[in-house]
Amino acid sequence: MALHLFDTATRSVREFHPARSGTASIYVCGATVQGIPHIGHVRGALNYDVLRRWLVHNGLDVLFVRNVTDIDDKILTKAADAGRPWWEWAFTHERAFEDAYETLGCLPPSIAPRATGHMPQMVELMQRLIDSGHAYTAGGDVYFAVSTFPEYGALSRQKLDEVQQGESLGEGKRDPRDFTLWKRAKPGEPSWPTPWGPGRPGWHLECSAMATNYLGAEFDIHGGGVDLVFPHHENERAQSNAAGDPFARFWLHNAWVTLSGEKMSKSLGNTVSIEAMLKNYRAVELRYYLVQPHYRSTIEYSDGALSEAAAGYRRIEQFLRRAGSVAPGEIAPGFAAAMDDDLATPAAIAVVHNAVREGNTALDAHQDEAARTIAGSVRAMMGVLGLDPLDPRWAEVAGAETPGRQALSDLVDDLLGERQRARTERDFARADAVRDRLLKAGITVEDTPDGPLWTVKDA
Repeated sequence: MALHLFDTATRSVREFHPARSGTASIYVCGATVQGIPHIGHVRGALNYDVLRRWLVHNGLDVLFVRNVTDIDDKILTKAADAGRPWWEWAFTHERAFEDAYETLGCLPPSIAPRATGHMPQMVELMQRLIDSGHAYTAGGDVYFAVSTFPEYGALSRQKLDEVQQGESLGEGKRDPRDFTLWKRAKPGEPSWPTPWGPGRPGWHLECSAMATNYLGAEFDIHGGGVDLVFPHHENERAQSNAAGDPFARFWLHNAWVTLSGEKMSKSLGNTVSIEAMLKNYRAVELRYYLVQPHYRSTIEYSDGALSEAAAGYRRIEQFLRRAGSVAPGEIAPGFAAAMDDDLATPAAIAVVHNAVREGNTALDAHQDEAARTIAGSVRAMMGVLGLDPLDPRWAEVAGAETPGRQALSDLVDDLLGERQRARTERDFARADAVRDRLLKAGITVEDTPDGPLWTVKDA
């Protein structure tokens, strides 16, 4: 393959070769289902969905695992505050995340394992670590001994003498740098049996056990948000390698969505929910907004930026409607080159917009066959991004176009075609008459380099 990806472990862009010919294996850290999803949560899911689609386009079978953390301190606290069972609270919000992924066009994972369903695998991993001297027990707790693993800190570039896990020292913990694999049972909390006593898993242990259970001791890509590099992914890597598993060959990390310079976070109260977004924008427009920037670039959220992105998407959509019904065609070489360069979606989408401009020019010159060829290419490129405006799936999800909106689009596009023909023939009076007719119907038209863009006033 020509695909190159930025590997956090080596801080370099490396050529991707799957461990097993013909198959790519990906593990993505999914949601801790403590509350409803916001756009910061789904940004990463969309980034890895695009990666998966590009790998499939290049002929690979993709095993895609995205876990669910359904047992956690925050889940227990919020469920207790709400007076609801912890398992019901977790599953309610797990469904909310799944709905958000589906609404925004994410392909379903090969499997979405829950932490609570993999206790035997976690016990087995802890036993391997204890037997090899990398972990120890202390009154029912189990800790990873950081000092026994010389490569600790290599992923996150942490200096060993400066490591702070963000955990309390804990009774029996030998070194403050050690991290918790297993927490002893507390009154009123759920617990599972182990050889060292009942309790529940630490966060880091869960992902190592689930990743290797489904993808094997060595797999291709481990993905997640940049905020997970330390301590979560550092600790995953340490415990897995210490147990003898090669683990992930590539570590990929997507950047945050920020609001006023701060990472979107429930604890900061600066989140923007998916539900709120879909009151003003279609799901496909929100997907375009979150996919368009490079996955390693921070998105500073603003309604103006989202509106601009939605307008950009509609320009692509309107060209395809003008061109008529065409099947997806060939992907432009420039688009492929951009995607192979660490999923450079800004450059890839720029290729799409250039094609749209060429296609509109061809339509204006009545070069219908040329326009249709370009439209087929645009469909193929947008399809790789999960954004093909003519894909039937966008007529089936929440916030998609209704049959009424589709009918309006067809009528307006016909009138815009008539207006363009009048302008080509220099019959400006007729062109202005069409524009005035649309304006009286509540439809404004803006002429852009990508062709005319129409909107319904107050829509």
